[in-house]
Amino acid sequence: MKYKHLFFDLDHTLWDFERNSSESLTEIYHNSSLTSHGVHSIELFIKSFLQINTKLWDDFDKGKLHHGYIRENRFKMVFAELGVACPPNHIEIGESYLNTLPTKKHLLEGALDALNYARSAGYNMHIVTNGFNEIQAKKISSSGIAHFFDNIITFENANAKKPDPGIFAYALEMANAVTEECIMIGDNWTADIMGAQQFGLDTIYYNPAGLKFDQKPTYDIQRLEELMLIL
Repeated sequence: MKYKHLFFDLDHTLWDFERNSSESLTEIYHNSSLTSHGVHSIELFIKSFLQINTKLWDDFDKGKLHHGYIRENRFKMVFAELGVACPPNHIEIGESYLNTLPTKKHLLEGALDALNYARSAGYNMHIVTNGFNEIQAKKISSSGIAHFFDNIITFENANAKKPDPGIFAYALEMANAVTEECIMIGDNWTADIMGAQQFGLDTIYYNPAGLKFDQKPTYDIQRLEELMLIL
């Protein structure tokens, strides 16, 4: 067995962020009566949020803004994108999203099978995420996968975020591992793959869209079930 330690990203790699967000936003749309604020399409509300949220997190990964900016501004940006006045309770809407989202349990297709396989094969597994301690812990618990992981490494406890080498150094320290024993599995080319490779780790790029880049990961997969052919 070449590797001993598997480091997984969480959102978009194991935990189905789009589906869980869509469920949460649907509840918010109805509970906050957003039609009365001029938001007449739930589909556009969800689409706008996911697009804006993705861009904000990309900017966060690149060090252009802080977490707090995302929390404070993403719903204001969604309402502006939809061309409606920002509701006076937009702060409460944001808090409702943060409270609802981590309670959702949907994993991406093949995630549970891959985790069960890796555990039965004797791998030590860890999460490396740029999310918040409390929220990521709730997501992991809600989706029933906490027992798979020895360590949950977040940007908060590492005091660094992917692709910064500091978070990978902290992860290996927590796992009591060396680079040759480890592989990083994630969906984000910059944060997960380039960050890990620059630190000296092998990588598995979860790439369902089949994106192409000049550089190459150690492995490129489009379905999580393919992990069982590699590990």
